Amino acid sequence: MKKLILFTAVALFALTSVQSQEFRLGAKAGLNVASLGGDSYGVGSLGSRTSFHVGGLAEIPLMGKFALQPELLYSSEGSDWSFGLGDDNINLDYIRVPVLAKYYIIEGLSAEAGPVFGVLVNAKNDDGDDIKDSFKTFDAAFGIGASYRLSMGVFFSLRYNKGLLNVNEDYEDGGITYSYKNQSNVFQVSAGYSF
Repeated sequence: MKKLILFTAVALFALTSVQSQEFRLGAKAGLNVASLGGDSYGVGSLGSRTSFHVGGLAEIPLMGKFALQPELLYSSEGSDWSFGLGDDNINLDYIRVPVLAKYYIIEGLSAEAGPVFGVLVNAKNDDGDDIKDSFKTFDAAFGIGASYRLSMGVFFSLRYNKGLLNVNEDYEDGGITYSYKNQSNVFQVSAGYSF
């Protein structure tokens, strides 16, 4: 009974202490600078791949200066792979679902952090070959960043998503099992509008 009373008191406090925040919906798009961190692929090195992300978001006010921001994004990631005189870029496209806790430092400026889940929807190399079987379908990362929202609803954000899981599947070739350990890491610069 005491727990129920405490929970009710906290919930009422949270609902009545929301300051100048309101529920918002929005859309965003921006630049990705992505790489696969971890093992290199034998002879060669993995570099950054520049691409894009686009999607929608909701901002749900919580207690005081806190808010929750779930998003649904299409995010083009992967890595450049160079070896000798050639290269073969790895293009990985994900549907990403960040669920970020936001804290408003001052009016308009917020810090954000939280888990970023992803489902692989497409994987190709530069030749257009489907390489989806070489990568795991589910991925998770931890995102940290900041946003600034103008009073007219336009906002800008910076975020870094640090991969937490290995994105590679083990594979066999000639009786030898290859096991690479790489994580998808992405730096994002975004602009958007929320209302």
